[in-house]
Amino acid sequence: MSAQDVPRIAVLHGPNLGMLGRRPSQHYGQFSLFDLEQQVRGWAAERGMRVGCFQSDHEGAFLEHVHGLSGIVDGAIVNPGAWTHYQWSIRDALEALGAPFIEVHISDVEARAALEPHRGISVVRDLALTAIWGRGLEGYRDALDVLAKELA
Repeated sequence: MSAQDVPRIAVLHGPNLGMLGRRPSQHYGQFSLFDLEQQVRGWAAERGMRVGCFQSDHEGAFLEHVHGLSGIVDGAIVNPGAWTHYQWSIRDALEALGAPFIEVHISDVEARAALEPHRGISVVRDLALTAIWGRGLEGYRDALDVLAKELA
């Protein structure tokens, strides 16, 4: 398989995900963003995929990054963080990406919605191939498996 045949996957993290390891462990575990990205890169390599990771707390930087991925990546794993619940500009950028993506959340946003109703809203879910939440790091492995099937 040539380098051009290797599926290119963007892993995109929204606001506050750079604070993993310092956020409430009951929702987000004890791992850092670096730990998460290293694990995802390993899982991607096992599946013959190449991964690039990006995190930003700044909406404009996130949008510009997503815009720059159009035509470059074959798929994406997106954890929009709090933007999931209200940021229509993120939705529009993902729609224009032109590549399938999986919405992933480390915490169980559905269970958390009982106490925090806004967590039950996702402005990107209808565009995503699927949404995975509440599986911690494993949710990213699940997302890679979904993308591998989609891109096969």
